[in-house]
This record gives sequence, C-alpha cells and structure tokens, in this order.
Amino acid sequence: MEDEHEPPLQPRTQFQGRVLLLTICAAGIGGTFQFGYNLSIINAPTSHIQEFTNETWRMRTGWPLPDQLVPLLWSLIVSLYPVGGLLGALLAGPMAITLGRKKSLLVNNIFVVAAATLFGFSRRAGSFEMIMLGRLLVGVSAGVSMNVQPMYLGESAPKELRGAVAMTSAIFTALGIVMGQVVGLRELLGGPQAWPLLLASCLVPGVLQLASLPLLPESPRYLLIDCGDSEACLAALQRLRGPADLAEELAELERERAACQGRRARRPWELFRDRALRRQVASLVVLGGVMELCGNDAVYAYASAVFSQARIPPEKVQYASIGTGGCELLAALLSCVVVERVGRRMLLMGGYGLMTCWGSVFTAALCLQSSLPWMPYLAMSCVFAFILSFGIGPAGVTGILATELFDQMTRPAAYMVCGALMWTMLFLVGLGFPFIMEGLSHFLYVPFLCVCVCGAVYTGFFLPETRGKSFVDISEELHRLNFPGVEPGPHVDGPEVIRSTEL
Repeated sequence: MEDEHEPPLQPRTQFQGRVLLLTICAAGIGGTFQFGYNLSIINAPTSHIQEFTNETWRMRTGWPLPDQLVPLLWSLIVSLYPVGGLLGALLAGPMAITLGRKKSLLVNNIFVVAAATLFGFSRRAGSFEMIMLGRLLVGVSAGVSMNVQPMYLGESAPKELRGAVAMTSAIFTALGIVMGQVVGLRELLGGPQAWPLLLASCLVPGVLQLASLPLLPESPRYLLIDCGDSEACLAALQRLRGPADLAEELAELERERAACQGRRARRPWELFRDRALRRQVASLVVLGGVMELCGNDAVYAYASAVFSQARIPPEKVQYASIGTGGCELLAALLSCVVVERVGRRMLLMGGYGLMTCWGSVFTAALCLQSSLPWMPYLAMSCVFAFILSFGIGPAGVTGILATELFDQMTRPAAYMVCGALMWTMLFLVGLGFPFIMEGLSHFLYVPFLCVCVCGAVYTGFFLPETRGKSFVDISEELHRLNFPGVEPGPHVDGPEVIRSTEL
C-alpha cells in the first residue's frame, strides 16, 4: 500500500517544498530589494535633477539658484531617504504586531505607490518638492521592509535553514543595488529626459509583491504565539514544510509559546534596562553600529574616483560601478550557501578580518599612487575585494541577529532599535564622509579599519553561535551567559492567548 501512495504524494510534496522559496522571493522583491534599488538609482540622475531644480527655481522667481544652494538642495533630497528609513524603522514594530508580518509588507507598498506617483509627475508639475517627499516616502517603505522582512522569513524558516533564509535579505539588497545601477545607465533610464521614470520604476517591484505575497502563508510563530490560532499555524507549516515530520517543530513552537505566557511584552527602551537581555542588546548595538561604520558605504562613494585614477574612461566608469554591486551580490549568494556550514561567528570574524586587510592595502595604495604607476590598479582591486569581504559576512549575518538573539516577545522591539541605529548611522556617515575625506586625505580609511578590528574582536569574544539551534535553545544559552551559574526558572502559566509582542 505504501508503494501505491508514494508516487501521487511526491509531486505534492515537491510543490509544497517550493512554497518557502516563493515566500522568500515575494517578500524580498518588495522588501530589501527596494532598499538597495532606491539607494542606487539616485546616483545616475544627479546632474539632471540638479538642472531641473535650478530651472524650476528660475521659472518661479526669474533668478537662478545661488551656486551654494544647488548642492544643498541635492544633499537634502539624498538625506531624506535615511530620515524616512528611520521613521519606517520606528513604524515597523507596531505594524508587525497589529497587522502581522505578511500584511505589514503588503500595506507597506502604499508608501511605494505614493512615492512613485510623486516622482512620475514631478517634472510635469514643475515641483522638486515632490521629489523630496517621494524620497522621504520610499525611505519609510525601506525602513519598514528592512525590519519586517527578516523577521517574517526568520520566523517562517526551519531552524536548520533559518540562517540561509534570513540572509536572503542581503541577497535582495545587493540585487536591488545592481538592478538600480543597470537601469540607471544612460542607454536605459539614466538620460536627461527619462529620470522621472527611473525614480518611479520602484513601483514595479511593489506591484510584483502585491500580486504574489497574498497567496503565501503568514509566519507560523505569529499565528500561534501572537494570535493563538493553532489551526492556522498548522496549515501554514504544512504549506511551508510539506506534510511530513512536523511533530518536532510543533513541539518547539509550543515550548516557545509556553515561555511567552505570563510575561509582559518589552518596549524598545526597556531592552536596555533588562539584565536578562544584556548580551543580546550589546551584540545588537555593537555589531549593528560596526556594520554601518565599517566603511563599505564610503568605498562605494569613493569608487568612481578610484576608477578614474586607474585611467578608466569617464564614459566607462558607470559600467565599472556595476561591478561593485555585482561583487556584493556574489558574496551574499556565497554566504547564503555556507552560513549553515561555517556558522555566523566565523563569517563575521572572517569578513571583518578580510576588510581590515584589504582596507590597509587600499590605504597604502592611495598613499603611493603618485609614485608607482600600477598603484591605482591595486587600489581598484582593493575596492572589489573590500566589498566582497563585506558581503561574505557582515552584510548578511548582522541582519539576522535581532531574529535569533531575541524571542517572540522582544523581537519587534529589537528590530526597532536595530533599524533606528542603522538609519541614524547611515545618515551620519553620509553627512560626515566628505569632511573625513577632506581632513584625512589618503588616510581616510584608518578610522573605518579600527571599527572593523573592533567588530572582529567583539564577535570572537562575546557573540554566541546560533547555527542549528531552536529559538528556545538560544534563549536558554543566552540566559546562562547573562546569569552565569543560574539555571532558567520554570515557566509561568498564563492566559491561553497572549499578545506577546504588543508594545
């Protein structure tokens, strides 16, 4: 009888096994893909938008903008993106609690649609203010998705694949950067007439997510622990895993649910006062800050100058820049494959160690580029090597810390802290990098190298390995680290259904 039933079940099992992959793609295309895409497409139309701003001002007042105000307005347009991201990060926790993980990603596309509309009609309306507001809105969308997507995927994945699945957020970020660089080429939408369409093209991935994500399941942990819906949780697990071997995972979910009963949810500021979360919060803040201050964004900003020093023709620099995004994408794919074999700590330490090495060589090459004719080529190689090293570890692993180090009650608040830190650092680095470049000249990467060393040292001494462990096992290990010699106490019985992550 078993042989008779096996063939018809196999296609069904294979189909259900693909649901997790489809969930990853649907969440990513409208999630961190949008972050990377909107981060990179703004570079191509820089001069065109500045000309439009100047011309609009001339039509309104009869006078051109003063020379010093043109870069100021452009800096405002660029910096409104991280400001919106900060607002989105603060919205992400309440949205994930009230609407659920999947619905939060869907509702988040309202910001994308509004921003695309503003971008598309900005030139016709003769309003550079519409561009500013649009950048703020896509920033809000990116802030929400950067927090909710890894939370959704980390809660939906089995523990043996959780790291690889959560690291797909970094893959979609890198893919968005590359696609933004490609679409922004002069031959496509980077020309002087097509820039409104280039900025409005963020609508396409948003529509793709709206068409695909509603067909896929919600996070099983959210359904069971937050909503208390056991039947919906079981149905979601069956779609994500297939019909076999669910008993062990259901038992782990019930253990996690029991651990959440009778305990009050944490607010973001309360995470810093709880001794039981000391190691988790320290790791989140230190490694999150290190990722933003390690110099990767600065390498992207300095890449064009390095390529010019290497005698790449100006019209070809845009193609070399695509190679930088391609390096990060390749590294993210590689780290996704090896993270469950190598572990989180090794990828982080290796990534920061290699970044320190290549950054040191890069500094030496900048100092000697006027003395030796081949030094500019060495500097260009270091740019690619530095970005590869960043993509191998820090880019992906840092993003899953809030998922794995915090439980269901504290996870949304942890993502709010992580997101607020990330966007604030991104804003400050963008604001301060020109002054660092002017003040330190060829030694501008020395502060970033010190940060990379600190990241590697902290990871080696203080970050626990979470590979292949359930959330309950991770919580028990962190309890032992926070309270040496004290075993976790018994779970307190509470009501059957708890809004465990309510802020």
